[in-house]
Amino acid sequence: MKEPLVPLIPMSHTAHIRSHRKPRRSASSLAMRAGVAGGVLSTLAVAGASGSANAAEPVTQTLELPTLTADLAAQAAQSADATQQAAANYQLQAERDAAAAKAAKQAKADLAEAKQKAAEAKKKAEEAARKAAAERASRNAERTTLAATDTGSTSTATGSAASVISFVKAQIGKSYVLGASGPSAYDCSGLVQSAFKQIGVSLPRVSQDQSTAGTQVSLSNLQPGDILYWGSAGSAYHVAVYVGDGMFVGAQNPSTGIVEKPLSYDPPTGAVRVL
Repeated sequence: MKEPLVPLIPMSHTAHIRSHRKPRRSASSLAMRAGVAGGVLSTLAVAGASGSANAAEPVTQTLELPTLTADLAAQAAQSADATQQAAANYQLQAERDAAAAKAAKQAKADLAEAKQKAAEAKKKAEEAARKAAAERASRNAERTTLAATDTGSTSTATGSAASVISFVKAQIGKSYVLGASGPSAYDCSGLVQSAFKQIGVSLPRVSQDQSTAGTQVSLSNLQPGDILYWGSAGSAYHVAVYVGDGMFVGAQNPSTGIVEKPLSYDPPTGAVRVL
């Protein structure tokens, strides 16, 4: 069945022209738009809040930074301590090296000085040995000459020298006692002092002084009555009386007592003449 035709209503001749005015918005439309805007704002607020919450995460990490900074500070402090200790070790090692170098230098100088002193001591010892050898050779030569001259010869003592010789020969066979001056025992210087005392000549008591009491004479030019000594003049350790014919009388030691012996038995070092 065909639908009935709707009659066309005549329209104004301006109805098809769009108005240049903006149509008025109804209250419901405004309310809707306000609601939409509020929703958008609410959404933005929520988003902002969410964004703020999301942005807070870096803040939380920032709050942890002091802990990280403290660890770094501790590490830095340890590193500084290690550096300071290393510097101290280097300085100590440098001081030790310097001390070792100084000690080595001093040791080198001491060694050089010791070598020089040793060389000087060796030179002095060699000179002393040569001098002693020369003195021994000289004494041996004098003794040889003395023995050859006096052996088998007869020397006649006169005056005071004869009295001295007579006295010491009269004491042969008596005992040797250290510090004794007779009449039953003597030591070496006690016998010599007593022999000269009985002729009025005063001599020192000990052999050291008796070895310088008179004029020094050569062993090759001895006369009866001369005082023989052993050791150096002024520090002699033994004395006796030369009685001629290459013989001497002296208080030798406790085992032999007072004896008469040839010069070759115990060659003297020197002699002095007081008569």
